[in-house]
Amino acid sequence: MGQGTRPMTPDSFKNTIREPAPPERLSPVLEALWWAAKGDWNRAHVLVQDDPSRDAAWVHAYLHRVEGDLGNAGYWYRTAGRAAASDSLEVEWQTIVAALLAGGR
Repeated sequence: MGQGTRPMTPDSFKNTIREPAPPERLSPVLEALWWAAKGDWNRAHVLVQDDPSRDAAWVHAYLHRVEGDLGNAGYWYRTAGRAAASDSLEVEWQTIVAALLAGGR
């Protein structure tokens, strides 16, 4: 986002999913969520698997929940300092996107 451009909102981020590539200058955690929304779990996972941040752990938890590996997801929720999600995957994705766009934790 260059000078004079508006900050990205959750809705504008979601609208970029229609594009063939993610927006430039996304953080790795947001890029992971972008790829997850495109159905590319492996590409999303690579972006967060070695990142030690709590935000990456939260996205990592979400990805393992998508995968159906709830035990592994639980580990990553604990690492992120978050309760395991119980809402739909879509709602959780939107919640994480909104939090990350607002500056993370």
